[in-house]
Amino acid sequence: MQIAARCRKCGKVMSSQRIDNYRVKMTCSCGFSDYRTVAERSKTINPYYHKAIFTPSIDSNRGNMALTMQRANREHLEILSLEEISMLVSSDYDLPEVLKTVAEKLALQLKASVCNIYLLEGNELLLTATYGFDQENIGKIRIRIGEGITGNVAKTMQPINLSNATNDPRYKVFHELNEEKYNSMLSFPITDKKDIFGVINVQTTSMRFFPEDEIFFVSIIANLILSAIKLRRNAALRGINKG
Repeated sequence: MQIAARCRKCGKVMSSQRIDNYRVKMTCSCGFSDYRTVAERSKTINPYYHKAIFTPSIDSNRGNMALTMQRANREHLEILSLEEISMLVSSDYDLPEVLKTVAEKLALQLKASVCNIYLLEGNELLLTATYGFDQENIGKIRIRIGEGITGNVAKTMQPINLSNATNDPRYKVFHELNEEKYNSMLSFPITDKKDIFGVINVQTTSMRFFPEDEIFFVSIIANLILSAIKLRRNAALRGINKG
């Protein structure tokens, strides 16, 4: 699939090359390159997209029509968020800066109070980005694999969805985070099915289970974060090899 776009540097028409399910790399003969997200591909990675119809069918129940509209609007915003995050992942920004923005967008999209992103460092998970907690805690909170809910998710590489996380026997309190006031928690692994790279935690003060479509949305974000990690690791390795 070819995308017609002009170079922001010289104005020439750029060539396109598919990179993955989310991105197309645009390259110009002058040497400038950029990344684009193709909306049609976003539909394939989010099966809920085709339900985002803004003119609901006639329904005698006005409540159902309102719910349909709300769901459509949310799913449309999900697509926009995915496109923005995909572009951010492909940018030259440092990984901590990328994750900070991702945590904020994810929390706002799911109307969550908190979003924490932990990345594997050695045998521990290190708090690398947060939305909702004090930024001073970044780089200070460490969780061992198998410790607490987050550590269990890293160990099993399976998500945990709880409406009242504080009552779960695996729950571990970090007093510096003041987590006791939060109830629901979705903890999702950042993994390629072989290795664990980190964990995403989303928390709210209300008691609720995160629905399947929101879990699916978080799974896509986790995959984008994984892409960001691997892209930057590969770039670092190429730099070392050139040196």
